[in-house]
Amino acid sequence: MIDETVEEIQEMQTHSSSVVAVNATRALEELLEREFATVEEYERSLERNGTVLRRANPSHASLQNAVRGVVEDIAETDHDTVEAAKEHTAERIDAVVARVESGKTLAAEATAEYLEDGVTLLTHDYSSTVLEALEVATEAGKQFEVYVTEARPRYIGRKTARELATVEGVETTIITDSAHGYYLEECDRVLVGMDCIVDETLYNRVGTFPIAATAAQLEVPVTVVGSASKLVDDGFVFENEFRSSTEVMLEPAEGFGVKNPAYDATPVELLESVITDEGRREL
Repeated sequence: MIDETVEEIQEMQTHSSSVVAVNATRALEELLEREFATVEEYERSLERNGTVLRRANPSHASLQNAVRGVVEDIAETDHDTVEAAKEHTAERIDAVVARVESGKTLAAEATAEYLEDGVTLLTHDYSSTVLEALEVATEAGKQFEVYVTEARPRYIGRKTARELATVEGVETTIITDSAHGYYLEECDRVLVGMDCIVDETLYNRVGTFPIAATAAQLEVPVTVVGSASKLVDDGFVFENEFRSSTEVMLEPAEGFGVKNPAYDATPVELLESVITDEGRREL
């Protein structure tokens, strides 16, 4: 389970950072089925496997915080037996997962309440919180027009568009990434998820920065949504990920290089607000 989860994270099979955090934390449950001679041996295994899961994607703040939250709590507590340590681990896993899932849901509900009926939105990439917010809002009777960027080179936006197309009350249109400047003039707001906000910088799927910069030029407000656990004050250094060149082009690159960063950095001064499970805050 741990090895499979690491592979899924590295291959970006799951696009929601909240879901990644939950899956990584749940993967630690594999250790509850293994046999250990001593508490120390169990704790070493928990720490080692926690590190493996966190290294699968160092850029995911929610993943880092969730897995670390389990491992460090177990390490800081004295356990008389291996079974006691395992029981504590199971309890911490459930608590961390519940916090991540409730954080996303509460953020989505707060976003749904804030969004005005009938507005036109532009979203980028794939955010389960954005999707849930629009589902909650339409269930309350609101309607929206939504432009979705493709999020190249992996076309993750197509997944967003397909899911939004099933939501009654949302008129969905997919556009190429470079067309955002053309269609932003028709939009009332940009609504995107976030990987994390660290030191006054939003880190999110590559392409977010140019959208936010263009929106600022056109005076279209940008709202970022997600769990408050993704707002990091200190103790976390964002590490970008550079993906395979084959995601950009399949044929060999002869005589030139190919760069494929997974994320970009957007100054929060380009954002109007952030909505989390703790409410809405203007930036």
